[in-house]
Amino acid sequence: MQVKWYHIKMVLLLGLVTFLFAFASGRNAKRYVAKPKVNFLGENNLFITSENVSKLLIQNYAGLENVPKETLDLNVLENTLKSNAMIKNAEVYLSVNGTLNADIVQKTPIARVNTNASYYIDADGQYMPLSSNFSARVPLVTGYVEKNNLKSVHTVAQKVMNDDFLKTHVFEIHRDQNHKLYLKLRQCHFMVKLGDVNFIDKKINNLKAFYKKSSKEKTLNSYSVVNLQFENQVICTKI
Repeated sequence: MQVKWYHIKMVLLLGLVTFLFAFASGRNAKRYVAKPKVNFLGENNLFITSENVSKLLIQNYAGLENVPKETLDLNVLENTLKSNAMIKNAEVYLSVNGTLNADIVQKTPIARVNTNASYYIDADGQYMPLSSNFSARVPLVTGYVEKNNLKSVHTVAQKVMNDDFLKTHVFEIHRDQNHKLYLKLRQCHFMVKLGDVNFIDKKINNLKAFYKKSSKEKTLNSYSVVNLQFENQVICTKI
C-alpha cells in the first residue's frame, strides 16, 4: 500500500508542476512588450541614435509596446535593423519581464567620399551614409569615385587607418579618371602618386623613408609630385 501511495503522490506532484508551468507560460506569453532597450556595443560615437533604432523596431508593428510577446518575430526585427546602412550587426531578444532588447554594432567609417555624392566608406569597404548625429574625422576621398567600385580606395583607406604615420599625415585620397591613386599629406605641397594598390606596403615604406630623409634635409616643400608607382623607386618632381 505504501508503494501505491508513493506512486500516487509522484503523479499528483508531476501534474501540479505541469499545471504551474503551463499557467506561468500562458501568462508570460500574454504579456505585452515593454519599451525597447537599445544597447550599443563597441563604438562610443553614435552615428545612429537609440530613437532611430526604436523607430526601426516599430516599423512592422503599430505601437510596439501594445503587442503581445508571442506575436513578435525576432528574426524579422533583426533583419530590419541589419538592413540599415549604418548598422553592421544586430541581435534582438526578449527578457523575462517582457523588455525588448536590441544589441547594436555600428559600422566603422574609415574614409569620407566628397564628390557629387557624400558618404562614408566603412571598414568592410561598404557604403555608409553620413550621420546628422556625429561626423567622423577620417580622410577625404576625392576625384572619380564610384559607389559600386570602392575596392582600391578602400584598400588605401584601410592602410591609412592602420598605419600610425599615414593616419597622422594623410588627409586626402584622390583617384583620377584613369583610376590612379594619390595621397595628400598635411603641411606638404606635393602629391604622392601611388598609381595602383600593387606592392602598397613597399610603396608606403618608400614614402616613409623619403619623408624622413627630406624632413631632415628640410626639402619637403621643394617637390610638386612624389611618384611611388614603381615598386623600387621614388621619383620626385621639383617645383
